[in-house]
This record gives sequence, structure tokens and C-alpha cells, in this order.
Amino acid sequence: MKDLITPKRSLTEETEKMLNKQIVMEGKSSAYYLSMASWCETKGYINSSKFLYEHSNEERGHMLKLFSYINEAGGHALQPAINEIRHDFNSLREVFELILEHELKVTQSIHSLVDHCFITKDFTTFNFLQWFVTEQREEETISRRALEIFDIIGEEGMGLWHIDIELGKLHGVDAKNTDAKAL
Repeated sequence: MKDLITPKRSLTEETEKMLNKQIVMEGKSSAYYLSMASWCETKGYINSSKFLYEHSNEERGHMLKLFSYINEAGGHALQPAINEIRHDFNSLREVFELILEHELKVTQSIHSLVDHCFITKDFTTFNFLQWFVTEQREEETISRRALEIFDIIGEEGMGLWHIDIELGKLHGVDAKNTDAKAL
């Protein structure tokens, strides 16, 4: 059977390999947040679990966005093997500390991709990745806000209950609006 799409490609093999590595990172993000959501739910942090379930789906969407781009540019997006996902955590605060740490790593990875595309003059992919640059800024802002909630409310007494309620409100927070309010 003859291939339906011409074999010509606009992605270099190196860029395709880097984008596939980003797929792995986004897939692991989705799985990591899904595991965190499940842990939260079993510990009674219902609002935090809802936030993390939604966040897991969002990360999967990022992965699929990369899949489409690679394939449409003549490359081949690869489904990553997802393993070594942590399932137990010491506290709700630790979950959100790990999220910020992870999001900072994702940002570094996106920046490396953007830098590669700029150097190789792959401006189409460079342009495509600008969405991810903006998205990572928002992810970091939300992660920082989550940790601020712990600091503002405190974990003693009814604190964790109130923190869980506030964390549930974080999904969909617009980083631009929260930054403007801080000024």
C-alpha cells in the first residue's frame, strides 16, 4: 500500500527528537499530576484532587498538541513509556512544592527547544513553541500561588481544610490578572 502523505518533511531529525523528548516530559507531567490527584483524593483533599485531575488532563493536551505538530510537519510523534511515577507523598504542601519544582524543569526544557529553533532558524517551530512559553509562565505562576496559600493560611487547626478549598479555586487562574492584582 502506498503512503497517503508525501515523505517530505519540514522538521529536522534533531528538532523532531527534541520535540519527542518534550512529549515524554508532558506525558510524565500528566501521569505525575494524575498520581498526585489520586493521593489527594484518598487523603480527603477533594478540591486539590479536582484541581490536579484537571491539571493532568491539561498536560495531556499539551502532549497531544506536540503530537499533532510533529506529525503535520512530516515527522513521527512517539507515544512515551510512562513509568517511575511517585504515588505517595508526605503532605499536601509537598505535593505543591513538587509541582513547582517540576514546572520549573518543564520551563527549562521548553526554553532549550526554543533556543534550538532560534539557532537553527526553524522559525515555524519557534513560533509554535511560543504558546508553550506563555503556558509555562502561567503554570509557574499558579504553582507559586499555591504555595503562597499555604504560607498565608497556615496548616494548623482548620488550615489544611481552608487551603484545600483555596487550591481548588486555582485552576483557570489567569497569570496576567493575578500579576496585575499584585501591583
